[in-house]
Amino acid sequence: MVTLRKCRVLALGLLLGFATSVWAQIDPYPRSLLHLGVDQSLTGGGPQAVYGYYYYNDPAFLRTNVALRLVLAPVYVDTELGFRSVLPQTDVGIGLNGGGFGENYYEVRQGHYRKDESFDGHGGGVSLNVYQLIDPDYFIPLNLIFQGGAHYSTYSTTDRTADAFQLPDDRSSTFTKVGLRFAGKEPMLYTDLGMEMSIWFERQWRLEDGTYGFAADRRVEPVTDLYWLYAGLNYAWTNTGHQITVAVTAGGSDHADRFSAWRLGGVLPQAAEFPLTLPGYFYQEISARRFVHLSASYVAPLSSDHRWQLRLGAASARVDYLAGFEQPGHWHTGVGPSLSFTSRTEVWRVILRYGYGFDALRDGSSGAHSVGVLYQYNFEQRKIRNQ
Repeated sequence: MVTLRKCRVLALGLLLGFATSVWAQIDPYPRSLLHLGVDQSLTGGGPQAVYGYYYYNDPAFLRTNVALRLVLAPVYVDTELGFRSVLPQTDVGIGLNGGGFGENYYEVRQGHYRKDESFDGHGGGVSLNVYQLIDPDYFIPLNLIFQGGAHYSTYSTTDRTADAFQLPDDRSSTFTKVGLRFAGKEPMLYTDLGMEMSIWFERQWRLEDGTYGFAADRRVEPVTDLYWLYAGLNYAWTNTGHQITVAVTAGGSDHADRFSAWRLGGVLPQAAEFPLTLPGYFYQEISARRFVHLSASYVAPLSSDHRWQLRLGAASARVDYLAGFEQPGHWHTGVGPSLSFTSRTEVWRVILRYGYGFDALRDGSSGAHSVGVLYQYNFEQRKIRNQ
């Protein structure tokens, strides 16, 4: 029998990424991917950071101008039905997401995971997504993206939530999101080639705000604004097996609360569209109002066929903390190697990784260790190999 606690663990990583956003474009390629990931702290006890989900995309679903994207986790689903060329150079998508444990909240302050202030969240929503291609005559696409939708959230205690802790009220919310995206990222694990530059603005309205916690010591803000920009590049020299990856993400907020603050930490690259990783840290350990996040990695082959690879990665962020989450310094940095093996057919890949967080607070001192496993199985690649 699968218990509710096991369901929470299986669904966590995907849900935190998909519960609050939808992928910001219609995927033009057929895909059938299984993603699994674990990020386990070795210093202190943090939130369980695990994801497992299946990603399916059919760019010619029913008709050639209709696309279906489906992301399926054990107790959560996120899907979009996309319609191409509804207007000249304009695609439209209708999104639907929902399920259990997709909005769990984990309180981490100054390196301590406070289980008595953490709780489970469930819910679902719908969205309307418009994708306007601005440069149809150019090889690299530039898209203007508009998304708007509504969401309903409900909360329940865990077996560790304090009896005196009052949960937030169940609530409805709406959002609008506007972005300008040049090129784009694939939903793959460490692609050889990729580039994106984008800028975004999102406004969230909570129709039921108010207070919660211990004696109403924290608040749900009625309106929050989020804004961020991203620039990233993946480039591989396929003849030598060497690869570099660099990315910069900077973001800010107005009237952020615990539900809308930027959360940084951990290494789960497929848990969100813009993952703010910090090796060695707990998953989403740092809560920030504003931040600048830098990451880079270098990959060197360990075998002549490039199936064995060594990846050396680092990430650093300068943050302005959410009120109540302040720490002595504003910089957080983590580094770590990973060992990657890809099957001869390139159908599956597994990565074993280690991370050290230089500035992660643990029992009054700095420094924390973590280990993790990432796995991807590409059913579409298997189909191609079998043809």
